[in-house]
Amino acid sequence: MSPLRSVGARLSAALMLVVLVALGVVYAFVVPLLERNLVQSKVDVLATSAERVRGSFEPTFLLPGLLFQLDEYVDRAAFTTNARVVVLEPLSDEVFRVRSDSSPSGADIQRDRVALAAAFGTVTQRGTVTRTGERYAEVAFPIGTFPGTVLLFSAPLEDTLANVSLVRRRVLVAGAVALAVALLLGYGGASIFARRIRRLERAADRIAGGSLDEAVVDHGGDEVGDLARAFERMRRRLAQVEYARREFVANASHELRTPLFSLGGFLELLTHESLDEETRREFLATMQEQVERLQRLATDLLDLSRLDAGHMRTERVPLDLVHVAEALRDEFAAVALSGGRTLRMVVDGAPPQALADEQRVLQIGRALVENALRHTSAPAAVELRVSVDAGGPELAVVDGGEGIPEDHLGHIFERFYRVEGGHASGSGLGLAIARELAEIMGGRLSVDSRPGRTVFSLRLPPARAGEAHREQRLEPETAPAL
Repeated sequence: MSPLRSVGARLSAALMLVVLVALGVVYAFVVPLLERNLVQSKVDVLATSAERVRGSFEPTFLLPGLLFQLDEYVDRAAFTTNARVVVLEPLSDEVFRVRSDSSPSGADIQRDRVALAAAFGTVTQRGTVTRTGERYAEVAFPIGTFPGTVLLFSAPLEDTLANVSLVRRRVLVAGAVALAVALLLGYGGASIFARRIRRLERAADRIAGGSLDEAVVDHGGDEVGDLARAFERMRRRLAQVEYARREFVANASHELRTPLFSLGGFLELLTHESLDEETRREFLATMQEQVERLQRLATDLLDLSRLDAGHMRTERVPLDLVHVAEALRDEFAAVALSGGRTLRMVVDGAPPQALADEQRVLQIGRALVENALRHTSAPAAVELRVSVDAGGPELAVVDGGEGIPEDHLGHIFERFYRVEGGHASGSGLGLAIARELAEIMGGRLSVDSRPGRTVFSLRLPPARAGEAHREQRLEPETAPAL
C-alpha cells in the first residue's frame, strides 16, 4: 500500500488540516481583532491624557505676540502626554498652517484628516492616520474662539504594532510546531490502530481460509474492539456451522452406506447361493425395507436442502386439526396394532381451526407418531390429542414410553441426533425437519418428557373468519447451508 494512502497519512492530513484551519482563523480574525483593540486602547489613553492637559490651554495663547507662551504650553503638553502636540490654523478647507509644534517637522501634518474633521466641527475627533509609512493615534480638539483652529495630539503606534507583529510571528511559529506535532501524532496514533486492524485482517484471512481454531482477541473498548468481538462471534458461528456440516456429511454417508451395503450383501447372496423360496422371500422383504429406508432418507435430505436453500413453500389455509388427527390414526393404526400397541384420538373442546399447510402438518404428524411408536413398548398406548386454548390450536402426540433423558432434551431437534446413539432405526432427521416446518408456518413444536410420558406439541396460528388463502415461501438463511 502507498504510504500516502495509509491510515496514518490520512489521519495526519486530517489533523494538519484542523491545525491549518485553526491557524487561519487566528491569523485572519483574531490577530486583526487584537490589533484593532490595541490601537483603540492607545487612542483612548491618548484621549484621556490630552483631555487633562487641554484644560490648561488658554485661547489668549493664540493672540499675536504670545507665541512664546503657546510654544511653552505645547512643549509642556507634549511632555505630559508623551505625544506630539500641534496647534494648526486653517489656510484653506484642506490645508493647515502650523502655528506651534512640539516636533518642528510639521510639513507632514498640514493635511491631517483627523484635524480637518475637528476644524469644521464642534466635537473632539479621534482616529488613526498614516504618515510617511507609519501609523499614528490622534485626538483633535476644535478651539471655538478661533474658528478652524485645532489643538492636535499625535502619538506613534510603532510599539503597539510591533507587539501585533510579534503576535503574528508567534502564531506562525506555534502553527508550524502544531503542524509537526499533528504529523507525529497522526502517524503515531494511526500506527497503533493500524496494528490492531492488521491483526483483524490476518484473522479474516484465516477465517476465509477455513482456519477457525484461533480466537480473534482485542481487548480495546473502542470501535476496533467491537469489530474484533464481532469477528470472534462470527468465527464461533462459522466453527459451529463447519462442525455441523462435517457431522451432516458423516451421518448422511453412514445412513446411506448402511442400507447400500445391506442391499449389496443380499444381492450377492441371491446371485451366488442356492436359496429356498422362503429364504428368498425373506431376503426380498428385507431388501424392500432397506429400499424404503433409502427413499425416506432421500426425501428427508431433499426437504433439508429445500429448507436450507429457502425453496420450501407452504400454503396457509384454514385447516381442521381433527381431520388431520383422524388421517394419522387411520394411517398408523395397523402399524401400532402389529406391535401390540394402541393408537387413539382425543378431542378436547370444540374442533379447532388452524391456519397451516395440510400436507406439511401431516408430515410433522407422521414424524411425531413414528417417533412415539418407535419408543413405545406394548401394551402402552399412543394418543393423538387435539385441543385449543388461548395460545391457539394444538395437535399433541402423547406416548407412554421410557421418556427422554433430561440431558438429551435440548438436542432432540438437531439433525441426525438420536437418543439411542450408535445405530438405530430412523435417520435422526424427522424431528429436525418437523420443527423447521412448524416455524415456517408460524407455529412452534415443543417437547415435554418425563419417565413414562412424553408429549410432543405442535401449536399453530388460529384461522380467523374470512382468512384468505396465502402462500408463504421460506427466505434463505443468512448462515451457510449445511
